[in-house]
Amino acid sequence: MANPVEDIRQIAPKATSLATQSLALNLGPQHPATHGTLRFKMELDGETIRSCTPEIGFLHTGFEKLGEYRNYNQFVVITDRANYLSPLNNNIGFAIACEELFGVTVPPRGQYVRVVLAELSRIADHVVSVGLQAMDLGAFSVMLWAFIEREKMYDVFEATTGARLTTSWTRVGGIFRDVPADFADLVRGVTSKLPPVIEEIEFMLSKNKIFKDRTVGVGTLTREQAISYGMTGPCMRACGVAYDVRKSRPYLCYPELNFEIPVRTEGDVFARYLVRLEEMRQSLSIIEQALQKMPEGPVCSVDHKVALPPKDLVYQDMESLIHHFKIVMPGHGITPPRGEVYSCTESPNGELGFYLVSDGTGLPYRVRIRPPSFYNHQAFPAQVEGRMLSDAVAILSSMNVIAGELDR
Repeated sequence: MANPVEDIRQIAPKATSLATQSLALNLGPQHPATHGTLRFKMELDGETIRSCTPEIGFLHTGFEKLGEYRNYNQFVVITDRANYLSPLNNNIGFAIACEELFGVTVPPRGQYVRVVLAELSRIADHVVSVGLQAMDLGAFSVMLWAFIEREKMYDVFEATTGARLTTSWTRVGGIFRDVPADFADLVRGVTSKLPPVIEEIEFMLSKNKIFKDRTVGVGTLTREQAISYGMTGPCMRACGVAYDVRKSRPYLCYPELNFEIPVRTEGDVFARYLVRLEEMRQSLSIIEQALQKMPEGPVCSVDHKVALPPKDLVYQDMESLIHHFKIVMPGHGITPPRGEVYSCTESPNGELGFYLVSDGTGLPYRVRIRPPSFYNHQAFPAQVEGRMLSDAVAILSSMNVIAGELDR
């Protein structure tokens, strides 16, 4: 009868010569941590990521091509769907690009209203981003707090635009209607209660040992790397680059408002979280200043050969009805000058750019979107290679990549 002990002794020395091989693993496109249809092809050595290759295109909707078959105001509806966490910022960014192409100036009140809604939308995006980042690392309560605050902001969006998510709010030359009479009270009813919530989130996470162990020193990028990848927004400012379109290329009434650009130098997941917290505080300050300085007057350009006239006048005034008819009817519409323009604004994820080419007809010849998520996303492999698989979840959540904006 064979001796089990001797058999083990014979096998044991041979175990050191066993061949090993890496494991191919798909992270996504169906995975809770990707928050959308993102796919990464990874090669693992145990739990260490040896290589990572992003594969995009799972949510490709052809937004840019659709722009060639819609007039300038109709494309506003499509911008809602690109980044569905901050559609108002997309609406405003595209409208500004059109106005630069046409040479149209938005009245002061329209500019201030746009700024208030853009900053409120920035807070809504950031607070959910931070909440989901906490949820991915196990702090589920923070996510619930974040969604509660966003719902309150959605109430303001609904009262102002008529919709909670796909707002389709701007028009070339301004906005489609003035804000409600109690707009300032509605906004302050939300913003006045946000500082304690931000402090509570900071109290829950910033000194939490588990959260810090998962974020500090994880996914670090240098200043040079961030610049070379073309990163913008909180991801870039967390690497020590003080680039913000609102300061570098001022638009609307931002030059008349005082605010700081939050910057960190660590370049890791924890730094991106801290930048977003401080940006929410800065946005609250911008909103209050804009509400105090907001002038009276029209919210849309009075050049009704470009800007749609107010709806109530369309029903009462023959000239307004003719302008409305000429702008919206196929074969008529806005006739912009031939040319091209690149315009950008500071969206919650970074520089959101629109490149428009006009051939003088009512439809754009070419629409090109520069989405911040596309550039931030390409830096993901550099952050995860050589790290543990669990770190990929923390790094991805800190980048806040939106699939609709990424794929377009």
